[in-house]
Amino acid sequence: MVCSLDFSLSRDLFFILLLQVSMWSSDSFLVIGPSEPIVAMLGADTVLPCRVSPAMSVENMEIRWFRSQFSEAVYVYQNGMEQTGEQLVDFKGRAELVKDYITEGRVAVRIYSLRVSDNGIYKCFFKKGSDFEEAILELKVIGLGSGPRIFMVGPEDKGIRLKCTGKGWFPQPEVQWEDARGEKIPSLSEDETQDDDGLFQIEASLIVRDSSKTEVSCSMKNPFFGQEQVETIFIPEPFFPRTSPWKVAFIVVLVILGIFVGAVVYLARKERQEKKKLSKVEKEKEEESKAKESLASELDRRKKLYQQDWKKAELYADWRKEHFKAVDVTLDADTAHPNLILSKNGKHICSKENVPQNGDTPTHQEQGESETIFSVLGKNSLTMERQYWEVEVNMTDVGSGIRWALGVCSETAKREGWFVESPEKNFWVVIYKEGKVIIPTSQKKCLLLRQQPRRIGVFLDWDAGTMSFYNMIDGSHIYSFTGISFCGTLRPYFSLQGAGTSLTICSGSAHAENCPDSSPKTSLTHLSSCDTNVPQEANSLLPP
Repeated sequence: MVCSLDFSLSRDLFFILLLQVSMWSSDSFLVIGPSEPIVAMLGADTVLPCRVSPAMSVENMEIRWFRSQFSEAVYVYQNGMEQTGEQLVDFKGRAELVKDYITEGRVAVRIYSLRVSDNGIYKCFFKKGSDFEEAILELKVIGLGSGPRIFMVGPEDKGIRLKCTGKGWFPQPEVQWEDARGEKIPSLSEDETQDDDGLFQIEASLIVRDSSKTEVSCSMKNPFFGQEQVETIFIPEPFFPRTSPWKVAFIVVLVILGIFVGAVVYLARKERQEKKKLSKVEKEKEEESKAKESLASELDRRKKLYQQDWKKAELYADWRKEHFKAVDVTLDADTAHPNLILSKNGKHICSKENVPQNGDTPTHQEQGESETIFSVLGKNSLTMERQYWEVEVNMTDVGSGIRWALGVCSETAKREGWFVESPEKNFWVVIYKEGKVIIPTSQKKCLLLRQQPRRIGVFLDWDAGTMSFYNMIDGSHIYSFTGISFCGTLRPYFSLQGAGTSLTICSGSAHAENCPDSSPKTSLTHLSSCDTNVPQEANSLLPP
């Protein structure tokens, strides 16, 4: 066991020695630059030194000093000589290599005639074969300009204004005012500018109001180098302005007079603004009155044109009502399907909830659809007149299963067992189903309306053979059956299915009380068809 342990220790020592030998024979090295910033005066020369560790000859290495980018070369040494192809224009003729100790790995680049633009960060780069390292250097260029110079500008604001100027400084110097006892005085203002060479020009101002401060100094100090320049000025006491008693009285009177004049001006301006505001309100009222009169006149003009040929205009539902007789429609309970619930006054209809779709009710199979129709007729017999009535549609849901229809049908139309709501079967109705308004003609038109109709006006013109439907909320036209040859007696027709849906008939003598007020009747609902072969009609009789 002891022999095994000795063998393990010997093996570890062998590997450590082998690792050290491999490191000594390696080409790896470090590049070391100055740990502190290099400070140099503006216009003077300076050197930026770097060395490698461990010490070795760098004659055959690539050596480069550059700014923030590798391509911004300050100096390039390669193949034993200077390379100027990549050197920045600002450093051509101003940079050289100091290589007195190049065999020991210590070199430097000397820059002549330092400029403000030379201030900043540099990097020195050494490359040997595939190994390379770099170090960072900082150069701070110091410019001690002329000044400060103090000038007495003159009396101002109960004191003496002093101005301290200096130029040719870099970086921007710190300016400080002090009195004879060394107490610091804050500047009233400081303005600095840079000339084309980047040097700062400083101008600081101060107002001295204390006549005891007859000696004031201005200093400018470089924040990095710490060198300071100072100038002192003496202010004779007679130079300070004195306040006479009559001046104080005059100022007080002047202030009071100014307040009085200001109050008069303010009141006059306020009165003028009030008059202007009143005039503006009156003008707005006058313009509003004119606009109302103009609108009323325009409506009268349009109504006269409409009345001249109202049959050709499929708009203005409220004006259209003047040519029709209002019918007080009441539901006939004897014609109602068992799954419909009618109100006592015969004006409201809704569907029983949870009614099975395929129970004992008549169903209709056509083109893969199964449809249940629960219908009821109105008591009114419609013959030989222009008549209209309005129906309010109430839906709490617009999902599947909701279906309603309204219009007219022949008193003899079949409504038991299998039947179809279509003009061919003497039904002239509009149908709502699953969010769409459908006209049950042979081509089965779908109407694309700007809004789902909530209150529908039904207009029957027996003599003209037309049956029209209008959205009474905005007065727009929904659809018209034309060229109808009515025969026999017509009855108002309603069908309904789906929970949460109901139809309410508005009283013919009091539509406004039973239904919501309609909005302006000048808009026109756009009509389109599911079948692209069906023409789209939205002709307006009157100009917009």
